[in-house]
Amino acid sequence: MLWTFTLLLFCIPVESQPELWMESNYPDTPWKNITLWCRSPSQLSSKFLLLKDKTQMTWIRSSYKTFQVSFLLGALTESNTGLYRCCYWKETGWSKPSKILELEAPGQLPKPIFWTQAETPPRPGCNINILCHGWLQDLVFMLFKEGYAEPVDYQVPTGRVAIFSIDNMTSEKEGVYICRTHIQMLPTLWSEPSNPLKLVIAGLYPKPTLTAHPGPIMAPGESLSLRCQGPIYGMTFALMKLEDTEKSFYHKKSKNNEAYFFFPTLKIHDSGRYLCFYYDGSYRGSLLSDILKIWVTDAFPKTWLLARPSSVVPMGQNISLRCRGSVDSVGLALYKKGEDKPLQLLDATSVNDNKPFFLHDVTHCDAGIYSCHYRFTWKTSIRMGTHNTVELVVVAWPSSIVKRGMTITPQGRMSHPILEFSLVWDKRATFRKLSKDGNFIITNVERKGTGTYSYSYCVEAHRNIWSHRSEPLKLKGPAGFLTRNSILSEAFRLSLIIQLVALLFVLLWIRWKCRRLRIREAWLLGTAQGVTMLFIVTALLCCGLCNGVLTEETEIIMPTPKPELWAETNFPLAPWKNLTLWCRSPSGSTKEFVLLKDGTGWIATRPASEQVRAAFPLGALSQSHRGSYHCHSWEEMAVSEPSEALELVGTDILPKPVISASPPVRGKELQIRCKGWLAGMEFALYKEGEQEPVQQLGAVGREAFFTIRRMDDKDEGNYSCRTHTATVPFKWSEPSEPLELVIKEMYPKPFFKTWGSPLVTLGTRLTFNCSTPHQHMSFILYKDGSEIASNDRSWVNPGASAAHFLIYSVGIGDGGNYSCRYYDFDIWSEPSDTVELVVTEFYPKPTLLAQPGPVVFPGKNVTLCCQGTLTGMRFALLQEGTQAPLQFQSAAGSSVDFILHTVGVEDSGNYSCVYYETTMSNRGSYFSVPLMIWVTDTFPKPWLFAEPSSVVPMGHNVTLRCQGPVRGIGYILHKEEEATSRQLWGSISVDGTFPITNVSAASIGHYSCYYHPDWTSLIKIQPSNTLELIVTGLLPKPSLLAQPGPVVAPGENMTLQCQGELPDSTFVLLKEGIQAPLEHKRPSGYRADFWMSVVRGEDSGIYSCVYYLDSAPLVASNHSDLLEIWVTDKPPKPSLSAWPNTVFKLGKDITLQCRGPLPGVEFVLEHEGEEAPQQFSEDGDFVINNVEGKGIGNYSCSYRLQASPDIWSEPSDPLELVGAAGPAAQECTVGNIVRSSLIVVVVVALGVVLAIEWKKWPRLRTRGSETDGKDQTIALEECNQGEPGTTTSSPSSTTCGISMEQPVPI
Repeated sequence: MLWTFTLLLFCIPVESQPELWMESNYPDTPWKNITLWCRSPSQLSSKFLLLKDKTQMTWIRSSYKTFQVSFLLGALTESNTGLYRCCYWKETGWSKPSKILELEAPGQLPKPIFWTQAETPPRPGCNINILCHGWLQDLVFMLFKEGYAEPVDYQVPTGRVAIFSIDNMTSEKEGVYICRTHIQMLPTLWSEPSNPLKLVIAGLYPKPTLTAHPGPIMAPGESLSLRCQGPIYGMTFALMKLEDTEKSFYHKKSKNNEAYFFFPTLKIHDSGRYLCFYYDGSYRGSLLSDILKIWVTDAFPKTWLLARPSSVVPMGQNISLRCRGSVDSVGLALYKKGEDKPLQLLDATSVNDNKPFFLHDVTHCDAGIYSCHYRFTWKTSIRMGTHNTVELVVVAWPSSIVKRGMTITPQGRMSHPILEFSLVWDKRATFRKLSKDGNFIITNVERKGTGTYSYSYCVEAHRNIWSHRSEPLKLKGPAGFLTRNSILSEAFRLSLIIQLVALLFVLLWIRWKCRRLRIREAWLLGTAQGVTMLFIVTALLCCGLCNGVLTEETEIIMPTPKPELWAETNFPLAPWKNLTLWCRSPSGSTKEFVLLKDGTGWIATRPASEQVRAAFPLGALSQSHRGSYHCHSWEEMAVSEPSEALELVGTDILPKPVISASPPVRGKELQIRCKGWLAGMEFALYKEGEQEPVQQLGAVGREAFFTIRRMDDKDEGNYSCRTHTATVPFKWSEPSEPLELVIKEMYPKPFFKTWGSPLVTLGTRLTFNCSTPHQHMSFILYKDGSEIASNDRSWVNPGASAAHFLIYSVGIGDGGNYSCRYYDFDIWSEPSDTVELVVTEFYPKPTLLAQPGPVVFPGKNVTLCCQGTLTGMRFALLQEGTQAPLQFQSAAGSSVDFILHTVGVEDSGNYSCVYYETTMSNRGSYFSVPLMIWVTDTFPKPWLFAEPSSVVPMGHNVTLRCQGPVRGIGYILHKEEEATSRQLWGSISVDGTFPITNVSAASIGHYSCYYHPDWTSLIKIQPSNTLELIVTGLLPKPSLLAQPGPVVAPGENMTLQCQGELPDSTFVLLKEGIQAPLEHKRPSGYRADFWMSVVRGEDSGIYSCVYYLDSAPLVASNHSDLLEIWVTDKPPKPSLSAWPNTVFKLGKDITLQCRGPLPGVEFVLEHEGEEAPQQFSEDGDFVINNVEGKGIGNYSCSYRLQASPDIWSEPSDPLELVGAAGPAAQECTVGNIVRSSLIVVVVVALGVVLAIEWKKWPRLRTRGSETDGKDQTIALEECNQGEPGTTTSSPSSTTCGISMEQPVPI
């Protein structure tokens, strides 16, 4: 039967096949000894399978994994002839078979295989490669076309495949092709012709539409009709299935513009993706139709319904229900239990756009159980698959509480059965009453029951979810009743008022005494006022502090860490034959270890190794070795606490394990830790009164954790654990000491956290915060189960209790698992949640990878793989912006997988991971390099740019770079009008680099790039921006001018004019420093005007332009001359210089030269001391004459634009011109020196006279007072009346404001 294949010019992803070929040591007669070879395309395999005629099989399993194996057939006989294929074994099963190798009778070569390789879009003018596989090396390949006797082409390749290229595909090259082979040395020995290949050009006609009737989803055994409809009558229609293009290919000639392809009895293998096209009698074809997906199934896959943000929602809020399934192009319907009709419908388009169902302003009526189903518009016998349900719980705000005598009754109608009501009293945080019916009886309301009450409730379906608090209800006692707290508060307030009044009276009394006693010392009054104000401020501060909570931090004094003791042996079945005890300390400052027996016996001392551990070999265990062992670690100034005791009982008995657990809490999970002393042991947990073990665990190291899921009364009792060897016959240990589990009434666990991240470096200051709403509590801080710090209760601080434990500087041994508890007398709280403190930067950083990739479709799962360098570590996953790690995992190997389920947009961000060992004080590694996770349905758009520019001279090199925000993904570079893409393969490339060397006319074109993920995803990939690669140097250069000029003020308009020499051109404006062109213009003439409106300072720079003809796009001219544009209202200042120098000589002139950076300007020269400008010049040269010394002085210059005369530059730096020292100058200098000397002499003489007169002044004043002593004495007595002890005869006494004039002779 003649097989006919039609060329489809598009890419179809197929599974990689193995390659099958034959070899022979007889090149002229290869059938004398034949060996078949099978090679896997990409991976190693240890199993290969050779099939003959689909029935006989030869299976080879090599001793090691390899890429290829051989199957020896020997001489070709009738029994060996047939159809051969091969497969290889993958992780998921056998691979797809190879292409068929047909061995015919001796004396004939095998028939070659003939197929095409599409490289261009589906339109005329493209290039096509046709491949011919000949099965043997060194053959001659001939290409024949139907209707031609001679071969169209021939090749002699070095391999087994020849590639025939058909360039510029046209209608004349359409037709049926075959290929044949022959041996080079025997031209007469030909192979059988290959299967014919029909080439049809697709894309000449519009694409048809493909539809399914009655629908695209049907059950097996039902009938289906696929309709392919086009706009042209009398065409031949073709239908094909993408999953099997060779077998599932159908043709149908139609007189109309449509054709029906009928499937009378559907089967499961008919499922797949179909498309169709049509072609005329000359094999000119249409575009391909859109892909139509057909499902043939007897039961639909399961649908999933998710509630966002949660299935428990407060009344009045909105909620979205997102339904997902694996079937595409089908609508969905939302149902509520108890209702027949669907509540909401989504069509196929909405489902493909990931639209959810919305419930707005939910009420109690919306509560219930929801599910979603596929929705069909045609009849089918397909059974509906299972589906999950979502129970929507609407949590209401309870109505207010009303008082009826002594009973408080909540009023309100609930939509769900109420399990329990809870009443809370604001005066006692520990007060909590529960009720089934909602009625609470408060006794003695008039005295101890006053205060504010509120309540909440929980429903039967969700016992751990409580509603919001109700509106508060305040109960008051009889009028005039005072409580103890109110009396103390009022007394404290009254005492402060009395203090303030008393201090005010003291202040007034001091001022009155000063006035009466005429106290003149101001310091006494100031001191009294200062002391009074100090008392007042202190009292006010006390008022402010009395209502606050004094928070103090308790410093954690870390004890020397307790070491770990364990045993090792090289006899796992009989460990007592050779036993070695190991002691390891979590502190890096440990110097040596000491091993003790029975608490007192000194065994040995060993120095600490680099791993901070030491070995104590005991050898074969004997009677003298029996006893209890523990070890200490020694540091420079301290000895650690003893390790846990390891008890050696004797031979044939393993050491006794140690059992421990946290206090049990009713209804909560409890973990029981059983610590053994040898690795590779198995564990068993026993309960008193039961002979068989309660739980058993396999070999998990030296310790195991038994879990009680929900602690109840039946779980109380005494527990013990034992260890035994992993193989039969078991060797058991002694039972551990019993552990009694008793459920006690406890306070709720406290809230425990760190201020900052619990992953810290050495030297970090860290504070633990342990808090509870209960008042007057004491707190205990634990590390690894041992108490390390405490904080006593403070009775003076009302309100919630809290304790802050501070580590001033985190050390090596401070890492570990921390928790806290609080207590009040004999009642303790539950242990808080554990905070794992990790001290990082001890080990190399891990690597973090995302599977399948860092870009995730919303609602899907993503796996973050953290790969460390050490085994047996614990890993933590962190997200940027959150302090606490998101997940913890322990691993036996060196890597873990963190799974983020059903991610949403809020999960986008940078993630990192760290690993640490739990046996060495949580010493951790460096943080991994952050990994950005994108949760989106569309890849972010990458950006394509060229370096150094997209406008490149002919023969130069350029690099195209594709860069995007998503890391760890390769890129593909695509050139318009070409099907091949330059690809960068490498999943860890930050950006795509595509170098183009020796740029030529072939490099011209439009480029874009795409992300190239190496995984299959529903995420849409969008192209980058389009980059035009322009090659210059092929046309005369243009000219570039600026109007009105190259300098313009900000906010003004400017036009850049690019003048070319050829018409019908496209002009491109370029700016230095910017890689892409700024603007394209296609004017009607020879000049393009680039309008720049409202320019800013950023528009300053160096511009140029090029142009290219419309008939030869992107083949551009040389660059124009560079034009520098200044956008400023103050152009840069010029420079000013003098020629020949700045010193005047007798009879000589000086030329001042002012130079600026801009052309087309007018310069002006200014002389210091003169208001009007001295000179104007267009070239900047100014001639200065030194007439009578007027040319000497400081000069500066500036300039203005001729196009903008109002814009002046800044003045230049000043330039000083000086005169030469001639006779006239010497005479002037001598005169100045004489005049200056006389001035100095006069000033000194005047100073001496004033000093002499100043010394005479007291003597003259005393002489005047003696002549008028009587009046002076009377004046002083009147002034000092009432002030005994004041001397009145002193001439220096204060005159009290009386002015006295004394005659003084001058």
